[in-house]
Amino acid sequence: MPKTASDFAASGYTEANSLPEPVMVFSETELQIFQQARLARDARFDGRFFVAVTSTGIFCRNICPAPAPKEQHVRYYPSAVAALAAGFRPCLRCRPDSAPGSAAWRGTNSTLTRALRLIDEGALQQGAMPALAARLGVSERYLRQLFNRQLGLSPKRYALLQQLLLAKQLLQSTALPVTDVALASGFQSIRSFNAQCKQILKLSPGEIRKRELPATSGISLFLAYRPPFAWQQLRQFLQARLLAGVEWAGNDYYGRTFTLRQAQGHFTLYHQPDLHRFRLQLELDHWPVLPAVLQQIRRLFDLDVDINQVEQHLAPQLARLPGYCQGLRLPGLWSPFEAGVRAILGQQVSVQAARQLLNTLVQQLGEPCSTAATLVEAPRFFPTAQAIAGSELGFLKMPQARRDTLRRFSEHILHDTEPDNIDRWQQLKGIGPWTCQYARMRGLGDPDIWLAGDAGIKNALQQTELAFTAESGRPWRSYLTLQLWQSLAKPPLAE
Repeated sequence: MPKTASDFAASGYTEANSLPEPVMVFSETELQIFQQARLARDARFDGRFFVAVTSTGIFCRNICPAPAPKEQHVRYYPSAVAALAAGFRPCLRCRPDSAPGSAAWRGTNSTLTRALRLIDEGALQQGAMPALAARLGVSERYLRQLFNRQLGLSPKRYALLQQLLLAKQLLQSTALPVTDVALASGFQSIRSFNAQCKQILKLSPGEIRKRELPATSGISLFLAYRPPFAWQQLRQFLQARLLAGVEWAGNDYYGRTFTLRQAQGHFTLYHQPDLHRFRLQLELDHWPVLPAVLQQIRRLFDLDVDINQVEQHLAPQLARLPGYCQGLRLPGLWSPFEAGVRAILGQQVSVQAARQLLNTLVQQLGEPCSTAATLVEAPRFFPTAQAIAGSELGFLKMPQARRDTLRRFSEHILHDTEPDNIDRWQQLKGIGPWTCQYARMRGLGDPDIWLAGDAGIKNALQQTELAFTAESGRPWRSYLTLQLWQSLAKPPLAE
């Protein structure tokens, strides 16, 4: 987004003249903040805005190590896509395609937010506009109008620019052959991929790659975040619930196996705190699902949240909480289904007891994963809904009623046309509000879950002598929930 429409027109950079101008314009206060953050290379603002330079036609992250341009040559955009759509090409040095995401430019329209998420996951690569509009419950015409009004470009144009940004990242960071890069980015032909690179990125794939990297069985990418990031607390939370064979963790890394649609794979994230990022090692057997996999991994570690904004909003509550943990992120799970299974097995038992049940379930019903054999002993995938629904589950030492609940839940996931619609789960016997809320928080990354009935939350409130109302902390109550769990040495019921 340029400063103003007249500023952009005066810059002489005319490639964006054919594009509709998005309605969002930064305020003078925001521009002043962005200018200071750009000059200071403040990593807390990384991904919240992008800096385009009219004299070079290049756009960067605010942390770019290149010499800072003069302010009269600078234009500010709320996303890499917006800068790319305006005719600027991404910097090859700071790699704006790898910046943490930001929801600021999406506004408050929930339909737009969901549409962007689905497109980022490859919805328009897997299907056409009618299918996307149907999933959103709107007409194609309304969806196009929404994108043009809010973002200044069509859904397909947005999808194309996102594909190119991912392709650039793959070309610079991995040894994937160009053909595989095109496929993983959602392009159907190498000819189209080459043409779009030259037209929009203004560089050929070879010019972007510059140097060949040693061939490996997987790919290595960098996933950035805005500091602070309470890595040790997040790692400890995940490690206390680690499933043998499915997950592995150490002081500076976490990894797991996963399945997504028709694909299988595994990843390990290595924390690089000095650079405010993770190094991702990923193996995948079906590259077209890569965009969705990357979105899932980012959600698992809550990499795109502006944690400073969250904690500033929660300041009145956090100020009353002794020793709150700065930079605490939501610990995600791979899918709502996995979150539901964990929640059901964690009902009315301790974290340790739930973990034992889950490990037994994995060992009995989880499919072996041969490609991760060097990373963990006896690697397995988390059991599928089909495997659980087809088992009597007699090996689980728990009441029969809860076994029946787990089987009903798995059968529901298999047959429901919207298996991730967690609101429907409460129609099933044995599943109540706590289970659904927990699954929303960890399986979908819902930032506004308040587990008032959770025993751990009750204990934390009692120990700290605090009283929070149901409305306290909106719309970031999940982070308040997590802070209260964190305040306990051993959260008794947070599985």
